[in-house]
Amino acid sequence: MARDFTDLMNQLKDKKIEQFEVTPEDFPAFQKAFMAYETRKRVVGKAEKNGKLIYHYDYDAGNDGE
Repeated sequence: MARDFTDLMNQLKDKKIEQFEVTPEDFPAFQKAFMAYETRKRVVGKAEKNGKLIYHYDYDAGNDGE
């Protein structure tokens, strides 16, 4: 079963979680959800070893209406 990345991004935004991990295998599903996410510019990823990505929500991205 595919992970619900939209829900994970909402949890980041709502401060229910601090971060989540995306593996290379999950990246295509994540990318689809990410591109459709309204405040995606605030969802920031950091590359880790073995192609893993750790995403968090940037609350300090400025007041540009997002």
